[in-house]
Amino acid sequence: MGFFSALLDNASVAQPADLQTEYGLLLANGESIEIGFKLMRDVFIFTNKRLILVDKQGITGKKVEYLSIAYKSISRFAIETAGHLDLDAELKIWVSSEVAPSITRKFTKQVNIYDVQKVLAQHVLG
Repeated sequence: MGFFSALLDNASVAQPADLQTEYGLLLANGESIEIGFKLMRDVFIFTNKRLILVDKQGITGKKVEYLSIAYKSISRFAIETAGHLDLDAELKIWVSSEVAPSITRKFTKQVNIYDVQKVLAQHVLG
């Protein structure tokens, strides 16, 4: 991931093996990481059971918040593909009955937004 993209909060693909090493303690029995994305310091991970958002806080990033969202809590989601002038794709996720998206993330061209949508669709739609 380029530094400029990271500054703009664009996500890039993270390797599941690397995520497993760093965040394996968060996983329940029988839970596995399917795909993950890294922002500059933050990470969001799609497992076979839930979505985990990792928010590293403060200057050092030693304080970390782990937010788990069960797929059954996701009421809808949307993707926006990159265009000619707008080079970033975007993912929006609504949790429960929220009016505005609860989660919004931008992706660089290196991430296939359709793959992200496919993982969500498989879990949310059953």
